Parts: sequence; structure tokens; C-alpha cells
Amino acid sequence: MTHFNTQLLDYISSSPTPFHAVANGVDWLEDAGFQRLQESEAWALEVGKKYFVTRRDSSLIAFTVGARPVLDTGVRILGAHTDSPCLKVKPQPDVKKQGYHQVGVEVYGGVLLAPWFDRDLSIAGRVSVLNEQQVLEHHLIDLKRPVATIPSLAIHLDRTANNDRSINPQEQMLPVLWQTGLDGIDSFRDWLAGYLAGQGKAVAEVLDFDLSFYDVQSGATLGVCDEFLACARLDNLLSCFVALQSLVASDNEVTNIVVLNDHEEVGSASTAGAAGNLLTRVLDRLVPELQARHRVESQSLMLSVDNAHGIHPNFAARHDANHGPKLNDGPVLKFDANQSYASQSVIASQVKLMARKANVPLQSYVTRADMRCGSTIGPITATKTGIETLDIGVPTFGMHSIRELAGAKDPELLYKLLTEFLNYYE
Repeated sequence: MTHFNTQLLDYISSSPTPFHAVANGVDWLEDAGFQRLQESEAWALEVGKKYFVTRRDSSLIAFTVGARPVLDTGVRILGAHTDSPCLKVKPQPDVKKQGYHQVGVEVYGGVLLAPWFDRDLSIAGRVSVLNEQQVLEHHLIDLKRPVATIPSLAIHLDRTANNDRSINPQEQMLPVLWQTGLDGIDSFRDWLAGYLAGQGKAVAEVLDFDLSFYDVQSGATLGVCDEFLACARLDNLLSCFVALQSLVASDNEVTNIVVLNDHEEVGSASTAGAAGNLLTRVLDRLVPELQARHRVESQSLMLSVDNAHGIHPNFAARHDANHGPKLNDGPVLKFDANQSYASQSVIASQVKLMARKANVPLQSYVTRADMRCGSTIGPITATKTGIETLDIGVPTFGMHSIRELAGAKDPELLYKLLTEFLNYYE
């Protein structure tokens, strides 16, 4: 495995939630000389300097103020999202049945449910507490060990399971955490307070939390020639990782932005999502004068970086025969006539020329005419900013499964192209 892919899988494995993905990204940026900004404060931006700002601890914008005047070059934007489909813990989660303590969950996003059964699950996220001085504190937690599972029903009790089994998430997806009566633990909040105390946190009361279950199995290479990467949350932490790496590697001639939004998997309609105003507020501060801002936007370009569907050898009929991307054959340009993807021919042709210069092969994806595709932050951001946008990403199998598959060559090919894009100016 290349050093690049080792770093990629380490990043994803250490980022089980959007909070962790942003915190790990912040660590990299600070190491690379980026300066933290606060939305609540005035900004004094300087040419040649590098900055970042976060919102809700789950969305991030990092940018460089280029040496060339922004009115001459516009800005280059890379967009991705920090969230992935998962099971989130409900606010009042305790369920006691048949001597087992379970936790109620909400399905976040378009989860492929079946692969969640019989996995070693852990818990991560953010917890808000009152400490012993009655001061509100927020703690990022990651148990990093299996504490739960969702057991399958034995085939003997459902002989039709392999033929036609539907999954009811309210009734059948509750993780088992412990047997009731053990260690005097009576509720999930009590257990959570005990865990925090064990981590050296003085907790008088757990007020609230935003917690998710995740599979503890780390990312890995597989295949006879190690040609594949298997990992949770490839959609879309792979794109987040590559976008940040490309920004750090860019030459700072042009003003470049990386925006990593939360809540893409549920429609982006939040203050941290692409339908919120985080990106437009940063653009306001970069170019405060309105007419100048409009001029900059008209010259700017954005790549919405999100994974694409690789053609599946067992389900090839689910693809258009002329648009079946293959793993390890390079990034994929994503098109949709109904504008679920933002791509159009002018920016696609520009990116194709950049790919030639970087010696990066490209593929194209269009869904079958009798099916509808998903969407990305691309059309939302393009609508809000007026910036021409192209949707692009690496091909994967098993999108929205608890474990997804990508080609081992594609992340670095994407990195080369994104770096070329950030360094591009006419």
C-alpha cells in the first residue's frame, strides 16, 4: 500500500463522525501553517496567507489567498461532504427486552441496512454535559472498541430470508449493548456518564449528545495484487482527504477554497450543509464589494468531489453500457440532464484538458434513462453562488454500505487532478 493510501485509510478510520473528520482535518491544516478564523470576529486577510474556519464542528472551509489578484483569476473551489449514512442514537434511547439492554436508533441518510447485521459496532460523536461546577462542556468521544452488535435472525427461524426479507429499522435494527442488571447500569445516559468519568471528565449530568454507531473494522487493501481499498465512509471522506491534501500541495498563485459540508446525505438543508450560507459568507469576506464579488464568481470554477458508481460485475445491467466506470481507471465525470449533477460540457472540457496535462485518465457516468441518480452538493452550491461546477469522484462499489470498495490507484489519480485544478489559471 502506498504512503498516500495509508494516510487515507488512517484518516477515515480515525474519523467515525463528521466531528472527527473536521477535527483531524484541522490538525493537518494547522501543521501546514493555516490560521484558524472565527465567524464571530473580524477578519484581516493577507495575500499569501492560509486560513480555515469551522461551523458546528462538523463543517470546514480552508482557503489560501493567492498571489494573483482574485479579480483576474476568480477562485478555485473543491467541495465534498463530511457525513456518511449511519445509525444515530435517539435522544431517549433505552429499550429493555428479554433481559437485554438495547438502544433505539434513527437511520441517517440512505443506509444500505443489511450489511449492518453481525458487525462489531462502536460509538462516537459529541456529548454535551454539565461539569461539577455546573459549566456546560462539549466532549468529542470515540470508544474505538466494539460495544454493540445487531444480531441477525437465524435462517432456521426465517426460511425465506434469502428470498425476500425486508428490514424494519424501528423493530429490527436496535443494537444490543449489554444484559440488564450487569454492573448496576440502568440507562444509556448513566453508562455514558460513567464512560466520560473513566476518561477523566467530571460529569454532573449528561445534557445531550449527537452519537453514531460505526463498524470498528479498519480500512484495508485487498485483492490478489492489493488493487482494492475496502473501508467504511469512503463516501465521502475519501474526497475530503484528497481535497485537503490537494489544497496543502497547491502553489498559492490562485485563491483556492476547500469546503467540506455536513448533512449532504440528508439534503444539505442546515446551517452546516451546502444549502446554508457558510461558503457564501466566506466569499463575502474574501471579496466584500458586491460588484467585484459578482465579477469573481463569473470567473470561478468548482469541482464537487463525491464518489461515483463503478460498474458492478454482478449487476452490470443496472448501468448504461456506455457509461460504466471501472475501478482503477481514473476519476469519473458525472452527468445528469435533470441537473442532479451540476456538470456541463464547457467546464467538463476544461477539466479534461487539465487531466491531460496531469496525465490522469478520466471516465464518465450517466445513469440509465429508466432510473434516477442521486445528487451532491454540486447543484446546490452552483445555484447559491452562480459558480460553474462539475461533479467528479472516484468509482466505488457498495456505496452507502457499512463497508465500501474503491480502486487503490484512483485516490492518487484524483489527487493529481485536483492539484492541477487548484493551480490552473489562464
